Amino acid sequence: MTIFAYGVQRFSIGLAKKVLIANQVGDIWSEISVMSTDNLSTLTAWVGILAFTLQIYFDFSGYSDMAIGLGRMFGFHFLENFEHPYESKSITEFWRRWHISMGTWFREYVYIPLGGNRKGKLKWLRNIFIVWFLTDLWHGASWNFVLWGLYYGLILVIEKLILGKVLKKLPAVFTHIYTLVLVMLGWAIFSYADMPDGMGYLSALFGLGSEGMWDSTGIYLLSTNAVLLIVACVGSTSLIQKLAKVKHLQT
Repeated sequence: MTIFAYGVQRFSIGLAKKVLIANQVGDIWSEISVMSTDNLSTLTAWVGILAFTLQIYFDFSGYSDMAIGLGRMFGFHFLENFEHPYESKSITEFWRRWHISMGTWFREYVYIPLGGNRKGKLKWLRNIFIVWFLTDLWHGASWNFVLWGLYYGLILVIEKLILGKVLKKLPAVFTHIYTLVLVMLGWAIFSYADMPDGMGYLSALFGLGSEGMWDSTGIYLLSTNAVLLIVACVGSTSLIQKLAKVKHLQT
């Protein structure tokens, strides 16, 4: 395959991610996000945040694939920006795989110049929270982004100081679940500019909403979109790439 042909293929994959998956799961989130958070069942809330989790990944990774593809068509080589982040087994690993260009920029131009982790724990903690505060501002000047940044800054510190060694000893299935649950809760914080609504949504996720664990709305949305959600979940992993490699080796 020529470089130009690869660029066309990569652009087409990115476009498919955006149009066929991101926009479709985005419709589920759009329907749920306008509901009153006081009237969300736990099932509806989790269907919604799963849809948003998939939408934001396929939006960003789709645009990245399109940019990489266009670059190849014109002779430029752009680095990968996403490495299947939802396969991560810790939040630390997640942020190494998610939006790599942004993470690299903050690490090289903010974190390392501030001293990184080389000048004691107190300054290391300061550097972590400075980086995440600036990450908040990069996404927008809103309190939900500030809370989102503090949320991840705190988790990363806890993993570094306490949980890191524990997570390495646990079976992969548990560390995957741990990571995905925290990531989805993070997206719930990220998605609501109105803080009371955001807190209401988080309450519904933990079964504290007035509608209880499930309702007809949640069951309907899950049943009618089950195939789409399954396809999107599988598409967010490296499974398809692995199967394609196996098929290529067999031919």
